[in-house]
Amino acid sequence: MSAPLRIAMWSGPRNISTAMMRAWENRTDCVVSDEPLYAHYLKVTGAEHPGRDEVIAAGQTDWRVVVADLVGPIPEGKPLWYQKHMCHHLLPHMDRDWIDALTNVLLIRDPAEVVSSYLRTRDSVSAQDIGLPQQAELFARLSARNGTPPPVIDAGDFLQEPEAHLRALCALLGIEFTPRMLSWPAGPRASDGIWAPHWYHAVWQSTGFEKPSGKRPQLDASASKVVDECQGIYDDLRMHRLRTD
Repeated sequence: MSAPLRIAMWSGPRNISTAMMRAWENRTDCVVSDEPLYAHYLKVTGAEHPGRDEVIAAGQTDWRVVVADLVGPIPEGKPLWYQKHMCHHLLPHMDRDWIDALTNVLLIRDPAEVVSSYLRTRDSVSAQDIGLPQQAELFARLSARNGTPPPVIDAGDFLQEPEAHLRALCALLGIEFTPRMLSWPAGPRASDGIWAPHWYHAVWQSTGFEKPSGKRPQLDASASKVVDECQGIYDDLRMHRLRTD
């Protein structure tokens, strides 16, 4: 690796994004950031998320200040900076040019699984809430700019073969894979967002990636409608998923 690398992993909620952050943070050469645009998103949208006022009070609500930091020097002098981002935090009024300074990867998940998981803690859900339309927009932008699609990781495939996928991603990024990415100590981290007590219970108990259950979620008509809105987007993105064979 010839230069510092800022890896932006763009996901939707209720994915394996926090576990993925754990994997990268367990490297000795990497620092991580947990959803740095969340405070801005909550302040502008007025979305009623758990711990909303805490997140806004503790975070930076000016997206321009956040962006200047994200493209600036890597904290702690590390060569790698893993930035965990939610695609729905990219609001329409925000400029997108800064994203070009990052090395971008998309993390996708079957929308039926995302919707099912989302509704365990929320009363309602929309396509915009789970970020797939925003992922499609970002994918198209990055593909047009670079002439090639950005790496796409499908969470379901990844959980079947975490090591193979991490090895393939590291090779694609031009960095060395380390087995430290496959397991980590249980418990919270100082790097976790202040919202972690509301969302990270499973990750706090984890010590590595877990195999998916394989069970298809049972959804009502309203939730199924959201899945139907997102299914085609997911299928299109999945065609570009990182393969290990």
